[in-house]
Amino acid sequence: MKLKIVVTFGTRPEAIKMMPVYTELKKYPEYFDVSLIVTGQHREMLDQILEIYGVVPDVDFNIMKSEQTLTEITNALEIKYGEYFEKEKPDLVLVHGDTTTALVAAFEAFYNKIKIGHVEAGLRTHNRLNPFPEEINRQLIARFASFHFAPTTQAAENLKKENVQGRIFVTGNTAIDALFINLEQQYDDELLQKVEDDKMIVLTTHRRENLGEAMRNIFLAMKEISKTWPEYSVVYPVHMNPQIRKLATEMLSKEKNIFLIPPVGVVGFHHYLNKAKIILTDSGGIQEEAPSLGKPVLVLRETTERPEGVENGNLRIVGTDKDRIINEVQKLLNDSSYYKSFTDIANPYGDGTAAKRIVDVIKKNLNYFTIHN
Repeated sequence: MKLKIVVTFGTRPEAIKMMPVYTELKKYPEYFDVSLIVTGQHREMLDQILEIYGVVPDVDFNIMKSEQTLTEITNALEIKYGEYFEKEKPDLVLVHGDTTTALVAAFEAFYNKIKIGHVEAGLRTHNRLNPFPEEINRQLIARFASFHFAPTTQAAENLKKENVQGRIFVTGNTAIDALFINLEQQYDDELLQKVEDDKMIVLTTHRRENLGEAMRNIFLAMKEISKTWPEYSVVYPVHMNPQIRKLATEMLSKEKNIFLIPPVGVVGFHHYLNKAKIILTDSGGIQEEAPSLGKPVLVLRETTERPEGVENGNLRIVGTDKDRIINEVQKLLNDSSYYKSFTDIANPYGDGTAAKRIVDVIKKNLNYFTIHN
């Protein structure tokens, strides 16, 4: 009897990191009957990923509406997942990370007594408001999950300290799988050709906790950096959030060496990261990916749930203070030994085989579902 598995995600980062798992599962039709559910939590950016990989979901909840609140998203997803799980009764639901999609899918699977596998489990800042609401989301998912796929030993230790139920496996992070797959694909565009090698600074910022004054400080820092080092091009793929787009346009669009571009497809974006000299970001995924490319990462947050990269020397937390951001960029551009201290280190987040490890665990535990279901 085949194991009936649902893979589900709703945002662009989830899609990027879950696509290697979904693809690996589909290699074994003799073991698994796999269905893909997307929620459309990030509609346009999610569709980009599906199109790139040529994947058509089995179910699309399409829940996103303009200016929807977290409460409205949660309510819509509870109904959709609840109805689906009650009708289809899968054996295992695989969720990723810390989104509202992942939380509600796990919650409704638990209500329907369905086993849950949590990919990228065990990340913690231990500050429930930072990042918000992600920190609480991932802590709650850990209480529902039967299989915890931790990307690092430290993430696994976090789970053990919390005495979570279920089995814990260290697999590496599927983000690295996706990165290596995408860099093998050909990609070029006019801006990528235009900017000289080693003369690009890539910026990404979008987190809720950075909206408002914090983001204004980030943009002020980037404006000064662009004027101080005019030989460098700052490339910012601007998030779709209207509030962010408006502020970025007001503050940065007149600078000749700052390029505000639409969100880039995942393949293209990984090629941009590969060409960058420095990366400044509040994204979690980029903190994992960039060390595999030998790129210094300045984290535009006050905390990170990826402390391995900080402790290892791949990342540095700089927060959103304008002067601190500028000072760190200055050190990286002017001090070659300081720059090398970030780059001559192996990536602690994996070697590109995490999806295979996750699927191997599921294959080896098929009897678990027979016994417990």
